[in-house]
Amino acid sequence: MSEATEDTNKTMNNLKITLLSIFLLTGYRAMCQADDSALKLWYTKPATAWEEALPLGNGKTGVMVFGGISKERFQLNDATLWSGYPASGNNPDGPVVLPQVRQAVADGDYDKAAILWKKMQGPYSARYLPLGDLWLSFHLPDTTVTSYYRDLNLNNALATVRYTANGITYTRETFISYPGKVMAIRITASKKEALNFTIGLTSKLHFTTSAVGNDYLVLKGKAPKFVANRDYEPFQVVYDKDNGEGMNFQIHVKVKTEGGSMQAADSTLNIQNASAVTLYLAEATSFNGFDKSPGFQGKDPALEAKANLNQAVAKSFEQLKTGHVTDYQKLFKRVIFKLDADKQAMNLPVNERLLRFKEHPSDHQLQVLYYQFGRYLMIASSRPGSRPTNLQGIWNDHVQPPWGSNYTTNINTEMNYWPAENTNLSECHQPLFDFMKELAVNGAKTAKVNYNISEGWVVHHNSDLWAKTSPPGGYDWDPKGSPKWSAWPMAGAWLSTHLWEHYRFTGDTAFLKNEAYPLMKGAAQFMLHWLVNDSKSGYLVTNPSTSPENTIKIKGKEYQLSMATTMDMAIIRELFNDCIAAAKVLNNDTDFSGQLAKAKSRLYPYHIGRYGQIQEWYQDWDDPKDTHRHISQLFGLYPGTQISVFNTPELAAAAKQTLIHRGDVSTGWSMAWKINWWARMQDGNHAYKILSAAFNYVDPHQTHGNMSGGGTYPNLFDAHPPFQIDGNFGGTAGITEMLLQSHEGELNLLPALPDAWSNGSIAGIKARGNFTVDIAWAKGKLVKAKIYSANGGDCRLRTAIPVKVKEVSTLQRDAGALNAAVEVPPYQKNPSAKLLQLDVRKGYVIDFKTEKGKSYTIVPL
Repeated sequence: MSEATEDTNKTMNNLKITLLSIFLLTGYRAMCQADDSALKLWYTKPATAWEEALPLGNGKTGVMVFGGISKERFQLNDATLWSGYPASGNNPDGPVVLPQVRQAVADGDYDKAAILWKKMQGPYSARYLPLGDLWLSFHLPDTTVTSYYRDLNLNNALATVRYTANGITYTRETFISYPGKVMAIRITASKKEALNFTIGLTSKLHFTTSAVGNDYLVLKGKAPKFVANRDYEPFQVVYDKDNGEGMNFQIHVKVKTEGGSMQAADSTLNIQNASAVTLYLAEATSFNGFDKSPGFQGKDPALEAKANLNQAVAKSFEQLKTGHVTDYQKLFKRVIFKLDADKQAMNLPVNERLLRFKEHPSDHQLQVLYYQFGRYLMIASSRPGSRPTNLQGIWNDHVQPPWGSNYTTNINTEMNYWPAENTNLSECHQPLFDFMKELAVNGAKTAKVNYNISEGWVVHHNSDLWAKTSPPGGYDWDPKGSPKWSAWPMAGAWLSTHLWEHYRFTGDTAFLKNEAYPLMKGAAQFMLHWLVNDSKSGYLVTNPSTSPENTIKIKGKEYQLSMATTMDMAIIRELFNDCIAAAKVLNNDTDFSGQLAKAKSRLYPYHIGRYGQIQEWYQDWDDPKDTHRHISQLFGLYPGTQISVFNTPELAAAAKQTLIHRGDVSTGWSMAWKINWWARMQDGNHAYKILSAAFNYVDPHQTHGNMSGGGTYPNLFDAHPPFQIDGNFGGTAGITEMLLQSHEGELNLLPALPDAWSNGSIAGIKARGNFTVDIAWAKGKLVKAKIYSANGGDCRLRTAIPVKVKEVSTLQRDAGALNAAVEVPPYQKNPSAKLLQLDVRKGYVIDFKTEKGKSYTIVPL
């Protein structure tokens, strides 16, 4: 190809995407929401590792589809299948030990403080468990197969497997329906009476499987009452008797055939000479609430499984499929994202695209696929009525998974829900809010027992199905039970900021009044009591205090505890600001707002340290060579709203220095957080650099050290390594943050657009103020935007180029609570600190009034 021809093709491609971008924004949205053929994860070989299999889910039931030929495996999970039972783990020694810890910290004896704190730790969390496996044995040798294909279609949440053997094409189609509450599998062949296979059910837990008819299988299982956290504990996996403690569960499979015959054989079903087969699978556990024993107070799982299965079997596969697709697309189709496509790359399966990405970074469609895969995972793992997503969403194949596949609440659980609001999946946020109501109940007990605090609620570093709120760490028996992560009573406060964000995105005042504010207030009440006066500085501080999972380096020694870490103080400031704003919206609780305002004025402020960095610790102890994966001192930059390149340029410059010190390469979730931080710094190219590193191919067949540099598995799961889903969610949130920000009381269009994305469009993303936003750009500049106002009210707009609003004239600022400007926090600066220069263009700002239910067109002047 000549250079001239190549340039012409590039120009034509740019023109095409520009026209498409404009088309997306001209009122023909419904026409543009036809299935996008590029939104498929497809492969030319079956999965041989779990991280190559493809995930399906409806919030409760999850499955990994392997796409095998002679033997197909569907690895199953249930979001409520955990080890254990309700056990508070609260430590009544706490009120005696806590003053001793605080005195040791005040004296600067941080080693003594850590030793004492270990006496305040409680047990580890329960473990999230695998449910079972559905097996289909076809007795076909893999070598006879041609034209193999398997995919996960994000357009409709369907997994397809297709191949040809002995001249016959076999097809399997699978989905898990949220409205239908079942998994359905349709198996067909191009030749009549060609289907011959065996169906079986197994589990890695205690189980028995039996055929209760020629077309019906039932697996009955029992979960362990205890699973160890450490491999050196004397008991690793402990089961009670069948009628004792531990979760009970059942899997029911019903089979329909077209032609041929079925015959039960002990624990399997044999299909012979069928032309088509449909399998319906329903499952249930004895989970009966976070505060009830699953063994002694549990529900009968057979009742739920049978009821759901009978309801589904009354419908055809196509009827169930139509209901599933309609339900799913109501959520997924809200957002359309387009970038320049590398057509050569799109002709390759996803695993090959990942392998070539470093040498061919023009495969922007892979980044679009990754973005939408994050939204897909949110829909598949978190729906109203389900449990919130854990470290692996709802997908886990281990009885002893990494970190228990639990709720790690010092970043990972919160990160899971970062894309819920801005990618227009607000309903998927609800399971987290429901979980918080349970945490508030248990957290009030922990506050009283462990700390003698009678108001509010608290959550520490880990939680589980039973809404554990006590500090983890194995009491004082575990040498690895470190105060650097267990001494962290900040999760309730951080989680509560999600409630205010949900209100800011939706404007749902009833939610704010009835659900959000009571929880926010409870978290703030605890913090008012947790704060103590620092006699040296005169400020209110947290003591003891950690910067999650990091250690302080002082004169060559490392310590775990101090006071007033920056993350602690930033979370508390964010929560107090949110509560004050919420009370103002609701026009109530003025006395409590006054208490919060008074306490907030006394909070230990931000500090810019001697290296020009955001100080992480109470003193200027930061090590510029520290590359720890947690950069918790930057909470106020993201997801908080306290550090801004526009409103607090010195703090922003110090945040930039902190990011440079820590470096780009880290674990998967940490790099995802860095994408969001650099987006908030308005540095799209740096955010893009880290995003691109996420496409480092991680081979699941090779051994990788834990926490060894991030990357992506062949099925696009984030590699921590090992797999943690928060990296997927954080990456999707970060891409949105690069294209739209609204945390500072204004809609900032394309705030961190990287040079690599010179042409593109995104439609349907959300901004605070309950605005839905469509944006199109070409050659790195805004072409057109549409803003739909669901609530009405004033809108402030920030753009890199001058723009106008077609429908209205601009006006003076009169912001409401949904898009109010943020407060500038106090800070102190080391006199010797030299700050980095910020290369930020403030751009242009206009204000205009919107009416509820109307759309507004933004075009360049």
